[in-house]
Amino acid sequence: MSSPLLKVENLDVFYGSIHALKGISFEVNQGEVVSLIGANGAGKTTTLRAISGIVPSTGNLHFKGQDLKKVATFQRVGLGIAQSPEGRGVFPQMSVLENLEMGAYSRKDTAQIKSDLDMCFELFPRMKERISQMAGTLSGGEQQMLAISRALMAKPQLLLLDEPSLGLAPLIVAQIFDIVKKLNQEGMTILLVEQNARMALKISHRAYVLECGRVVMQDLAKNLLNNDDVRKSYLGT
Repeated sequence: MSSPLLKVENLDVFYGSIHALKGISFEVNQGEVVSLIGANGAGKTTTLRAISGIVPSTGNLHFKGQDLKKVATFQRVGLGIAQSPEGRGVFPQMSVLENLEMGAYSRKDTAQIKSDLDMCFELFPRMKERISQMAGTLSGGEQQMLAISRALMAKPQLLLLDEPSLGLAPLIVAQIFDIVKKLNQEGMTILLVEQNARMALKISHRAYVLECGRVVMQDLAKNLLNNDDVRKSYLGT
């Protein structure tokens, strides 16, 4: 069996005296959608930030067998890790096109960038319609589409999606998740953090449940959808 694309072992993160992650371990295999689910404050976003290098951590992080602790934060995108952050995080005073170009900032294969722009416009036609519009004037759903597209422009092997449905209308949420599913079907490996546990589990292969900075459960996503404890705690049934 091949090694996991991402392997996380005994990961700890502190915010001052607050122990946010308490020795969590999990892995993501090539071609999977893996979800991290849990309540607010469980440590889901902190986990993604530790993988990206945005927050300091202890423990082991390996991507494609390489020790991420030896890779600077800004170099991790070049390795193949891109994040679409919670709250979109677009550059509001820059156009849609400029935001997308920023996603490709670290790339050297300039000839391929145009075709990847076209791929983003095919996935999210609204982005092409808004190509010259300032990102800060887009709707929440459009900004989420832009944030995902900007991450895709980095040509990642692992896409970190942080709360892509946050604050969006149900119809837009359904569109976003359809795109995430399509990206995976086309070969993209995705680590998904999502408050909407039902939607996340429906498109995931496997999932981990976080509580108070610890992994308390892991299984195939379809099994967790039918798990009584998960249904009561996170699915509202």
